[in-house]
Amino acid sequence: MQQSASAYERHQAILDLIRRSESVRVSDLAELLNVSESTIRTDLELLDEQGLLIRIRGGAIAKTIDPISGASPQLSQRVMTHSDDKRRIAHAAAGMIEDGDVIMLDASSTILHLAPFLRDRRGLTVFTNGIDVARALVAEPSNTVIILGGILRPNGNSITGEISKQLLQNYRIQTAFVSCSGFTPEHGFFEMNLQEAQMKALMLEASERRVVLLDSSKIGRAGLTTFGTLADFSYFVTDEGIDEATVEAVRQQNVHVIVCGEQTTRTYAPNDVQRATYRIGFANLSESTPFSRDVRRSLEKAALENKEIQLVVADNALDPQVALRVADELIAQDIDLVIEYQIDETMGNLIAHRFQQANIPIIAVDIPMVGGVYFGVNNYVAGRLAGSALGSAIRERWGGELDTLIILEQQRAGNLPAMRIQGQLDGITETAAPIPPEKILRVDSDNTFEGSYEIMRRIFRDLPSDSRIAVICFNDDAAAGTLHAAHDTGRDHNLLLVGQGADRRLRAEMRKPSTPVVGATAFRPEDYGRSSARKTSIRTTRRSLNTPPKESATRTIRCAGDVRHGWRRSVPAALLRQCVLDRKTQSGLRLRARSPFHA
Repeated sequence: MQQSASAYERHQAILDLIRRSESVRVSDLAELLNVSESTIRTDLELLDEQGLLIRIRGGAIAKTIDPISGASPQLSQRVMTHSDDKRRIAHAAAGMIEDGDVIMLDASSTILHLAPFLRDRRGLTVFTNGIDVARALVAEPSNTVIILGGILRPNGNSITGEISKQLLQNYRIQTAFVSCSGFTPEHGFFEMNLQEAQMKALMLEASERRVVLLDSSKIGRAGLTTFGTLADFSYFVTDEGIDEATVEAVRQQNVHVIVCGEQTTRTYAPNDVQRATYRIGFANLSESTPFSRDVRRSLEKAALENKEIQLVVADNALDPQVALRVADELIAQDIDLVIEYQIDETMGNLIAHRFQQANIPIIAVDIPMVGGVYFGVNNYVAGRLAGSALGSAIRERWGGELDTLIILEQQRAGNLPAMRIQGQLDGITETAAPIPPEKILRVDSDNTFEGSYEIMRRIFRDLPSDSRIAVICFNDDAAAGTLHAAHDTGRDHNLLLVGQGADRRLRAEMRKPSTPVVGATAFRPEDYGRSSARKTSIRTTRRSLNTPPKESATRTIRCAGDVRHGWRRSVPAALLRQCVLDRKTQSGLRLRARSPFHA
């Protein structure tokens, strides 16, 4: 299309495309319809809410097909039963899985919903007795999928038998994810088929951590035989249909209960942990990026250490409209404090206004918000460290000369994060030489792996094959996308780039002797909760939220093993225990206790 279409025209075009191809990608739609990827994400969310398609990470699939393309017909009806609840449960469970994990998955319809949320994971080792699950996950070449041996059941989807027992005796799996046909607190988890129950019992025996995923319609239902009790599990993941009595019964058995709502996810600690009396909301940037998942995990860990806190987690999905809906949901839950991680500066100010109107204090992660405490890195220093490393590499490898400097920036994040880019430019100038403007290519890229990959693949194809290309990035997702695009287009032999964040993917890449990745400034998201929760009393005044932040060290990691020190800005008080106040009093000094089931 030559010009941007109206919302109605876009929706009709999207539906027409998905009818013909059964799936669509956000990046492809944005290019075809001449609108931003943020607009396309909003369109897909609306069409999903209207039941016209199924929203998945990176795009959407047709409503008329199963969540996993090619699922066996025998499984189709069960996959679509309570599908919304199953998707939310699967989404939450996917947050427990990281690149390189060794996991066990059963052949249930709920687990089948998990597969689409793992499409961005790399290097998984997956043991499963589910044919459709295996087919879905083997599409990623870096994954190793091991189908448990035995007899193929008549449904054509699952395998059972003694051969699997012999195989599993030789392995120890990190986490098993299983579902069931029914559950009662007194008797445990049921299956209608004896062989399926035996297979799931073997899975639990071979795994260190066990997670059960079940929609609330199965609670209170019995079956032919049991395969495990609550004592066998660490996590019980379900939807909002669960009642308070069942939550308490599960907690009594030392099991975490995760309740997945439409926008938010609440975790109830086991019974041996003190009941939470204060509710903290965390609206995460996205569950699709390793960095933000590490931030979420660090906050969950800090919440467990601060036993008075219940953390209510939501996914902003890199979408400002979703972030606004999440904010409304958190306000409706009457939280005491919100930790907001949201990338759009303009929408962030509107969200901040809503929280302020509700008298809810805000801590803003990485992207500042008006009226909120900023928690994140010193963006200019972080950028300058990376730029200096890149400039040194340009001088040492290319004699200080290059053909193109590509800047992958994120304009919607605002002025402060833009200082990462400026710092990188200044670092290059100081260590190598100023880059002539005609050699600089600025790209307002999506800050996801997929978005950066698509953009950089096109750019690499357009540049001369012998070009010496340096790349500076807004974050590690952009760096990782660039790296894969360079590899796929054969451009990684004459490329230098630096990252921002130093997540596990970049650290693994920098261990390779021939990598184009010069280095990355480490933000240490895994310490976001812990590093700021070491000190302070819970009895703080709201005024303390405005205290100027102190600085503590972070690092730049280079492939040569060199370590450079920069600075991280952090609030001087505990991130989770700070400012849990009675918002109904004017003084802001008296604490409020609450039931963990207060909604």
